[in-house]
Amino acid sequence: MIDVLVVDDDFRVAEINAKYVGKVPGFRVTARAHSAAQALAAVQRGGIDLVLLDHYLPDQTGLELVHRMREQGHGTDVIMITAASDVATVQQAMRLGALHYLVKPFTFAALRTRLDSYAALRRTVDRVGGRGVAGQEQVDRIFGALRTTPAPSSPGLPSGHSEPTTDLICGVLHRADHPLSAHEVAARTGLSRSTAQRYLRHLEQAGRLRLSLKYGETGRPEHRYAWVAP
Repeated sequence: MIDVLVVDDDFRVAEINAKYVGKVPGFRVTARAHSAAQALAAVQRGGIDLVLLDHYLPDQTGLELVHRMREQGHGTDVIMITAASDVATVQQAMRLGALHYLVKPFTFAALRTRLDSYAALRRTVDRVGGRGVAGQEQVDRIFGALRTTPAPSSPGLPSGHSEPTTDLICGVLHRADHPLSAHEVAARTGLSRSTAQRYLRHLEQAGRLRLSLKYGETGRPEHRYAWVAP
């Protein structure tokens, strides 16, 4: 799970944003803050992977907060969610390392797209090798993972299938040390069982997964899926 800190001076907006985050598989809100001081204290306590940060805070701006975080050595990832849309603020956010910048008002779909791309970035870094040395191809993969305007269905994916969800399921199976059922995949990804089954069926038909049957004492055999190395 990716642990998220939601920062907004408006309690109602912070609650809405937190509910949005809770609807995205793989993410959970572990803290909320309504000022820069509260947010910095939460980051200092540790355990935060991602900060969803408003710019207009009562004691400091969001970007001043990011600057303080970096000065103190906190490399926590940041996505700006704010009504501030002037170019100077956007440029400063980029220079301070914000991974995305979402202008209010926004839709759940817009936020989910950015969270999905952030999750894809983390998975890509894990696959490339974490702290290992990356070549140009691996660097391109890492930067490409932050794209937020993918086609609804990439070539080879059926209608209604998304690349981030496909990557999420593939990542779970790639890391598993034994074949998993649709129920187990759903539990590990936060997807519904029916959605997991739909994607697993497609991936098996595409040759990316191997299907095996586990027979119990009664009832139909359980379908189990294992990653097939390319």
